[in-house]
Amino acid sequence: MTRLSGRHFLQIPGPTNVPDRILRAIDHPTMDHRGPGFGDLGHEVLAGSKAIFKTAGPVVIYPASGTGAWEAALVNTLSPGDKVLMFETGHFATLWRGLAERLGLEVEFVPGDWRHGVDPAVVEAKMAEDRGHRIKALCMVHNETSTGVASRVGAVRAAIDRAGHPALFFVDTISSLASIDYRHDEWGVDVTVAGSQKGLMLPPGLSFNAISEKALKAAESARLTRSYWDWREMLKANERGYFPYTPATNLLYGLREAIRMLLEEGLDNVFARHARHAEATRRAVRAWGLEVLCLNPDEYSASLTAVLLPAGHNADDFRKTTLERFNMSLGNGLGQLQGKAFRIGHLGDFNDLMLAGTLAGVEMGLAAASVPHEKGGVQAAMDFLSGEAAAQDERKAWEGTQEARAS
Repeated sequence: MTRLSGRHFLQIPGPTNVPDRILRAIDHPTMDHRGPGFGDLGHEVLAGSKAIFKTAGPVVIYPASGTGAWEAALVNTLSPGDKVLMFETGHFATLWRGLAERLGLEVEFVPGDWRHGVDPAVVEAKMAEDRGHRIKALCMVHNETSTGVASRVGAVRAAIDRAGHPALFFVDTISSLASIDYRHDEWGVDVTVAGSQKGLMLPPGLSFNAISEKALKAAESARLTRSYWDWREMLKANERGYFPYTPATNLLYGLREAIRMLLEEGLDNVFARHARHAEATRRAVRAWGLEVLCLNPDEYSASLTAVLLPAGHNADDFRKTTLERFNMSLGNGLGQLQGKAFRIGHLGDFNDLMLAGTLAGVEMGLAAASVPHEKGGVQAAMDFLSGEAAAQDERKAWEGTQEARAS
């Protein structure tokens, strides 16, 4: 194989680039997970995780991918045959539906076009129709990683409340936590699902459930089979900072460092930075004459941007050319978007120069793959990033997004 010089640009929407501080933290010698020193580490990461989820309740950490956290949310709270309401916002929402059905749950799956998020009006109507309260849980993906569409969690919570429905509320934040503003307690979420490999800047291998009192109460009577995912065993051990089985010790070192880094920057600053990079990316896409997949500006993702290629041009061929010529990985189109779209990840430990390099790679890749486009996308992004009003635009874009999602 021919060696490619220089740094590989990993610009998929997760796993993201792992910063040096976290790599160095993970590189510590593994400690005895039953020894006296481990409890301090456990207490620190469990407490620190609450700040990231914006919750006063417990956060459970599993050595698993986000799929495990999906399953944990369901099996700890529901019983065979329970009805759950889910929404087709993209590939990962569809996968969560399949998992729920395999567990023996009855899923009502509201169809969608993969270009819009969950519609709060539809939520309210569905909940109001369910006078017998057969729906036991509503499950939604906050930021759909396959499409770059971010649903408005606060508005969905308000719709459930207007309908006066008692269903549990589950939210997948795998590609939004620590990248897009999220408020577990304020938005009345019962179980929040997350993973380590995106906004938390870690390698894959940790998953999370943030849990409300209502969800803990539901767990007392839930009858789906659970063992590895059982909250009860985890919470009991967590009281002393330990885990009921071998944890991913070195990833917990990294998690501790990631939490420190996020809090040092300030979560509001983290969210504003992501919103700013997302806006710069969309300006580049429009300057190229290409189409952003997400159609509703109130639902633009700050974590990634999915881009449609013109008809007759294969996005996977473009990605292959970009990788081979410029040593940069872009996200592929998933499910019904395969070959039609590519995804630019701009989340995690990321700055203006990294974004400029990423967009330069995309623009050169478009030319190398003979994809019809206009020049000047990188310049449009740089003008936004370097302009005198950039800092004001950053704050304004983020505050506007938050107002739209909470309304």
